[in-house]
This record gives sequence, structure tokens and C-alpha cells, in this order.
Amino acid sequence: ADKIQDTTYLIYDGACGTGGMLTVGEERMHELADAAHKNISVHLYGQENADETYAIAKADMLLKGEEADHIAYGSTISDDKFAGKTFDFCLSNPPFGTPWKKDMVAWGIKDKKEITDPRFVMEYDGESCSMVPVVGDPQMLFLANNVSKMKTDTALGGRIVEVHNGSSLFNGKAGSGASNLRRYIIEQDLLEAIVALPENMFYNTGIGTFLWIVTNRKALERRGKIQLID
Repeated sequence: ADKIQDTTYLIYDGACGTGGMLTVGEERMHELADAAHKNISVHLYGQENADETYAIAKADMLLKGEEADHIAYGSTISDDKFAGKTFDFCLSNPPFGTPWKKDMVAWGIKDKKEITDPRFVMEYDGESCSMVPVVGDPQMLFLANNVSKMKTDTALGGRIVEVHNGSSLFNGKAGSGASNLRRYIIEQDLLEAIVALPENMFYNTGIGTFLWIVTNRKALERRGKIQLID
């Protein structure tokens, strides 16, 4: 909060649903700014591939005064409407365990090894590194998408808060896409904390849920460390 400046902040959700997390994020930013006696402007961006929830989100954001194209329709994975744009804050509660084969069809490919999108396949440590997880679960793709959209040229940099189930912590053998993404985030010292949430917090199920908090502007005393919160 002490780093908030009199400026404009952009909040993005690539799986925005009806836009609830965007709205709460904006409210929280204004609370922090008021406490710091700062005058800020907040703009919300989101993408959603379910038509009814997209329509609700777009209508709500238009009522808030956002521009029409700030809420986009389509799959964030295969049809990124905000390619090349970066944000101060990225929030997401992506789908768990939902196959993303339709995205490969949209790309016109039959095997995930054919994916070349730089959000998911990058040059790292001198070689091409795929961060594409199993086709049965897209949540790590949303995390990689958010990592690619973090601002790098501001005092706060980029910050991600994303909801995952437990599989993102351990699925995928060494050298797999999921393992490579974890390796990249940890080796680049981007992972600030993982918070284990109480069971039954989401959808009234016993599924274990975790918040991944990722930032490229760790405080000096937190560098080289990852905080695990139960």
C-alpha cells in the first residue's frame, strides 16, 4: 500500500465470469489508495468464453464506465484478446480439470507439442521450454498467460493472485509443461506465497484450493524466499 502512486492502475482477469473478482479488486485498490491519501484511477479488463456470463460482465462494466472492448469474448488460451498488453494486477479463478482440446482445434493443431504461442513456449536457460500442461486441465495455462502480462516498468511491477486446486502444486513429472512453469516461476523468484484456503470455501465442495501470489517486485527482505500459509 505504501507504494501506491497518484496514477492509473489496470486490473485483468482472463477467466472473468461475471466480473465479480474485477469489481472486488477495484474496490480494494480504492480502499488502499484512500488510506494512503492517493488519487488513483482503475481500469478493468477481462475475457470470458461463456456467452451468458460474458454478457453479464460486459453489461456491468459498461455501467461502471469502462470501454466496451475492455471485456472480451472468447477463449483466453487460444484467442487472447489482450495480446501484448500488460497489467498491474492479474486476478483469476480459472476452471479446474476442464479439457482444453477445443483450443487445439481453434489453433488448427492435433498435438500440444505443436503449440508455439510465446505465452506457453519460450526460450529459457538456452533452450526452448514448453510450459503446456496436460490437455485435461487448463489452470496452469491461465497462470502462464498471467505471467506474460505482468508489467515490468513500474514501481509496483506486476502482481498475480490466482486460485488453483492442489494439482498445480505437484502434477507433471520433471521436464513436463507444468513442472517447467513451476521451475521458471521459482527460479525467476516470482513466487511470493502460496496460501492454502479452508475447505468448502469454493462451490461448497471439499476440494483443496490454493492462492498463488506471484510478483516481479518482491520486497528486498522477501527475495529468494517463498511463504507457505495454511
